Amino acid sequence: MLKVNIENITFTVDGNTQTLLQNIKFELSRGKVYTILGKNGTGKSTLIKALTGLLNNNLFTTKGTVFFDEQNLLSIEPENLRNIRQMTIRYVFQDAITAFDLLKTFKYYFENSNGEKENIVSLLKFFLLPSYEEISKLHPYEISGGMTQRLSMVLAFVVKPKLLIFDEPTSNVDYAISNLLLLKLKQYSKEENNIALLVTQDINFAEKASDEIAFLSDRTLSSFKNNSDFFAQPDNETLNTLINSYNEIK
Repeated sequence: MLKVNIENITFTVDGNTQTLLQNIKFELSRGKVYTILGKNGTGKSTLIKALTGLLNNNLFTTKGTVFFDEQNLLSIEPENLRNIRQMTIRYVFQDAITAFDLLKTFKYYFENSNGEKENIVSLLKFFLLPSYEEISKLHPYEISGGMTQRLSMVLAFVVKPKLLIFDEPTSNVDYAISNLLLLKLKQYSKEENNIALLVTQDINFAEKASDEIAFLSDRTLSSFKNNSDFFAQPDNETLNTLINSYNEIK
C-alpha cells in the first residue's frame, strides 16, 4: 500500500518561496490502476516526483510523509531509496529520452535492467518494437520519441515493480499502442496484484484504464472515486466543465 500525507510542496528561488501543492492525502491499494487527472501546469509531474524524492532538494521542499511498505520514502537513507526506485517503484516519464544516456546503446540498459532477457524479448514483441538484437545496437537518439517511451515501458515492466508510475503515458504513442498499454496495465495490476498510478490530462484513457480517479486542481487533490462516481458526480467547477466537454465529443 502507498499512503501519502503531504502537507505542502514548495519551490524556493532567490529567497522567494511559492507553494505548489498542499493538503495531498490518498492511499493506494494493490490490484488497482489509479489515475490523477489534471490540466497542464497543475503540478501532476511535481507530485509524482515528490513521492520518491526525485525533486531537486535545492529548490523544492516536500513536507509530510509517503509510506510504502511501512517505510517513509521521504526520510529513509538515500542508498535504500535508490534500491527502492531500482526494483520496487518504477517510473515511465513523458519525455522518456531524458531518462537515457544518449551515448549508451540500449544493450547497456537491457543488461543492467535486472530483468531476464526472455522477458525483455517478450515485452519488445508485445509493444511492437524491433527485436532484441536489432534495438540493442541503437542509441536513444536513433529512434523516435514514441519508441523511446515504449522502451521505457519495457524496462519498467520487466522488473515487475510493486508500484509503477506513468507520466502522460499516451502523449507519444498512437491508438494501437494505447490499447496495448491498457491490456498490460490490467495484467500488471489485476493478475500480478500490483499498483499502477497514472497522471494524465487524457480523460479518455483515464476512463478506460482506471479503477479509481482523482482530480488535481487549485494546488490540491480530490479524493479518489471509482469511475462511475467520478464522472457522475464532479466535485468542482473545473472538473465539471472538463467532463461536460468530454461527453460532448464521445
